[in-house]
Amino acid sequence: MSTAHDMSWVRRNRMTLTPLLFLLPGVLFFLIYVISPILQSFNISLYQWDGLGEATYIGLGNYQELMTDRAFETSLWNNVKWLALYLLAIPAGLFIALFLNQTIRGMRLYKSLFFFPFVLSQVVVGLVFSWFYLPREGLLNALLSFVGLDTINVLGDPTLATYGIIAAGLWPQTAYCMILYLTGLNAVDPEQIEAGRLDGAKGWRMLWHIILPQLKPATFIAFVVTIIGALRSFDLISVMTNGGPFGSTRVLSFYMFEKALSEYGFRMGYGSAIAVVLFLIMLVFIGYFLWSMYRDEKAARR
Repeated sequence: MSTAHDMSWVRRNRMTLTPLLFLLPGVLFFLIYVISPILQSFNISLYQWDGLGEATYIGLGNYQELMTDRAFETSLWNNVKWLALYLLAIPAGLFIALFLNQTIRGMRLYKSLFFFPFVLSQVVVGLVFSWFYLPREGLLNALLSFVGLDTINVLGDPTLATYGIIAAGLWPQTAYCMILYLTGLNAVDPEQIEAGRLDGAKGWRMLWHIILPQLKPATFIAFVVTIIGALRSFDLISVMTNGGPFGSTRVLSFYMFEKALSEYGFRMGYGSAIAVVLFLIMLVFIGYFLWSMYRDEKAARR
């Protein structure tokens, strides 16, 4: 009797149960491999621990040390530079996508050339730009010499190295934003564009009032991915400068790695504290964009 009752309950609620069952494996993986490590990082940041021996509880001691750590201050400031300049990939990707969305001869070749950086590994991008910046043999200094300017050692100058690495990161990131906007442009309603033309909208007015509002989903994804990419910028720094010269190109993710895994003593607690700060910064941005998207969807339903 109980089994028959249970089966009838399942049939009545199958429209609700079916999507939940499909979501369950993904939710479990998310909880185990994303949420659980985040909570563990919060916990480890309260301890002095080398990753092997017994952990000693020190409360907020690691966070207090961060407040007076000049290397942490440099890393945080470099992350601000990454955030500010990395966002240039979004308008650059948009304008390249608008150019590539035209129907002119040879457009497939142009699309392939602009798409090419996206398929390259970050390690390869770092190596290519390291060769490009070489003080004597690099193409950059060859061009500067050709036009009569003094040569520069980009990666050897503490004031220029961070900007040189950011420029390297912008190359593939712009290609990624371009792909997002190309996909979004394919979904733009041609009837709205035609209506805008009849009303006299063209050029910047057409872009601002008709095309960009329809590209909001692509812009949202581009912002989120670009901000995450700027905050977790590790591989390019590791390949191009390894944090140098004199620690001037460190960012929070790289400094976390140095403290937790590459320094003598393996300060896992201190590295976890840096990771927590990085996570909270990222959470502020992602939370803001999610709230903005929810607010826009709620306003559209009214």
